[in-house]
Amino acid sequence: MRSARPHRVTAGEGTDHPLAGLLRPASGQPFRWSEQQGRELLLVEHPRCQAVFSCQGGQLLHFQPRGERPLLWCAARWPRIGAIRGGVPVCWPWFGRHPMEGGWPHHGWARLSDWRLIHKEADAEGVHLKWRLDLHDWQVELEAQLGERMSLQLVTRHRDSEPCVLSHSLHAYWRVSDVARVALLGLDGAEGRDLMSRDPCRQDGELRIIDGCHRVFQRGGRVKIQDAGWQRRLCIDGGTNPNTVVWHPGSRPLSEVSWTEGLGFVAVQGAACGEKSVELAAGEEARLSVKAWVG
Repeated sequence: MRSARPHRVTAGEGTDHPLAGLLRPASGQPFRWSEQQGRELLLVEHPRCQAVFSCQGGQLLHFQPRGERPLLWCAARWPRIGAIRGGVPVCWPWFGRHPMEGGWPHHGWARLSDWRLIHKEADAEGVHLKWRLDLHDWQVELEAQLGERMSLQLVTRHRDSEPCVLSHSLHAYWRVSDVARVALLGLDGAEGRDLMSRDPCRQDGELRIIDGCHRVFQRGGRVKIQDAGWQRRLCIDGGTNPNTVVWHPGSRPLSEVSWTEGLGFVAVQGAACGEKSVELAAGEEARLSVKAWVG
């Protein structure tokens, strides 16, 4: 029997993405500014890819290599005030709840703050951008290289005279046909903690999302999302990141996200959190990265 061939996207496909209407591939300009739902956006239109960034959060909301479906999921509706759900939010300088200040925002200040675009360029292979946020004695930069593949690196510089503890994450929402039809490969044998049951966990074989998942594995490296519905495999490389976090809410409702819409993603994140949080002395740096491509 002949094996199924990977599906290649033709003109007009993928237009159900909530940001597709903003992009005009024939414009001839690699970078354009726009506005959507009260946020200032940078649109990237290159022969090798399309992408959308939000100044709020320095957040990559959309990335689509030419000839492929979008790699990232993004909610169609955004709150008037607050974080945008989707793309790759930067959780910084803490992941999850703040360990001491209960009233401070979940996942930190970065995804709620306006970042500055300090560098952008395009060449034959794609685009290179750098976003920066200065917050008190911290400076954080997000470097993005986009073309046939996606590469993000988060660099934190601590400029205070006292040491501090940093936890952070590149909280990527990957677009899938149906979360019930995907399998995550590459975590076999990984140990960590299940944040839903609050128990230690160890992954045996492939990971499938049955009714929600929130696990923090003590491993970086490569994870593959095998999507049976789209006959697509996404390769996600977390390199030397201390943690890989896998999350989906299952049947638990998400604010302003419909049930059907919520089936279209799975979050696989590069992180340094919990026991793997980073202690930075004055002048030290911390790095976090994620790369992705269709394999």
